[in-house]
Amino acid sequence: MRGTLTMPAPRKYPLELGERAVRMYRTAEPKPVIRRMAEDLCVHREALRGWIRQAGVDADERDDLLTTEEKDELAQLRRDLQAPGVFRSRRAVRRPVGAHKLGRFENQAGPFGGSPR
Repeated sequence: MRGTLTMPAPRKYPLELGERAVRMYRTAEPKPVIRRMAEDLCVHREALRGWIRQAGVDADERDDLLTTEEKDELAQLRRDLQAPGVFRSRRAVRRPVGAHKLGRFENQAGPFGGSPR
């Protein structure tokens, strides 16, 4: 439903678990196999892989993804755009319904130029 505030989906894993897993991976020598490490931590291997990838982005070791800070900023901007009164659709710019019958707006250009009809 558009225009309503929704709660984010609950996290499957606690944030502390992800932070600890990334720390373990980054400090280990030689680097462990992600699949095996994920099994030991009882997390999905793709979740662990994503945490490690995001940590690399946040540490400026990669530049192919958005940092966590950039993701948060983008999410905030999207929420701001959805707030009431911030964004006006094309419908809000149009003339009031029936205004042409009352003789108003006869000589005015439409909202996007051209004739009002």
